[in-house]
Amino acid sequence: MNIEELRNHCLAVKDAEECTPFGEDVLVYKVMNKMFAFFSLNPKDNEHFVVLKCDPEKTVQLREKYVGVTKGYYAGNNLMWNSVYIQKDVPDSLIEELIKHSVEEVIKKLPKKKQLEYYGENS
Repeated sequence: MNIEELRNHCLAVKDAEECTPFGEDVLVYKVMNKMFAFFSLNPKDNEHFVVLKCDPEKTVQLREKYVGVTKGYYAGNNLMWNSVYIQKDVPDSLIEELIKHSVEEVIKKLPKKKQLEYYGENS
């Protein structure tokens, strides 16, 4: 996967918003005004990675299995955010799945009314 494909996958998320609150070289993706992904366009050592929210149990499994999944860069809770390197050993299909998982993790923390609004269900 390359950086443009990563951007397209993030933008393909329902109601995704792209913004740059950390500077023009860091793209941030939000749903319901909550961040689910971010990445730098100019990473140190030219190793592109995306930071994604993740269930803590899944985090442990991913970090044990893939060299390309590490502690979330600049993320507060070490087990809730992962840095996923897009050109290491993480399959593209898994990166796409982890983007969706990140959105789900964000939405499930919202009030029930907001969750229903996002998923398009009537209360």
